[in-house]
Amino acid sequence: MTTIGFVRHGITDWNMQRIAQGSSDIPLNETGREQARAIAERLAQEEPWDAIISSDLIRARETAEIIAEKLGMSVSRIEPLIRELSGGQIEGSTEEERIQKWGVDWRTLDLGMEKKEEGAKRGREAIEAALAKYPGKRVLMVSHGALIGTTLKSLLPERFTKTNLHNTSITILENIESKWECTLYNCTKHLPEMVQEEVAGKRK
Repeated sequence: MTTIGFVRHGITDWNMQRIAQGSSDIPLNETGREQARAIAERLAQEEPWDAIISSDLIRARETAEIIAEKLGMSVSRIEPLIRELSGGQIEGSTEEERIQKWGVDWRTLDLGMEKKEEGAKRGREAIEAALAKYPGKRVLMVSHGALIGTTLKSLLPERFTKTNLHNTSITILENIESKWECTLYNCTKHLPEMVQEEVAGKRK
């Protein structure tokens, strides 16, 4: 059995301001670093992991590096395949700004946003590569909300019709005889209640 643990990166200023990030390279803020330290502390007390793979975007890399340091490991691989879906022209804008610029139906326009199917394909490719390289191992993949969500929907469509992943949540997938099972979804028990409320109220 190979285990994949998907961790969403810690929160950023753009998350809190509800600004579309996509592939923009935005760092964690201090709350995001606190969240990363909290998930790292949790993981250090649970079953060990064999490898850590991170998106190449800095908010994921920072999260992965904080986790790796706590676990006494190094980040095994920086993987562009698990970077966030590109937001095209909407990156750097709020919903209000998008409506002002393109109207309330802006989602129907071709604004260069990466299709969810393309993101899911990247996610599956990264997972298949991890299965080949780390058979029977436990692998953490530090990535992004939309990328993780579209990948989950692609792998387990009957279970996941929609997803809503919190910052530094962990979702665990197990591959047994080429079949996937999700044994933990969007778990943030490591976050203090105040931080969870802040994320829930201000997350993008």
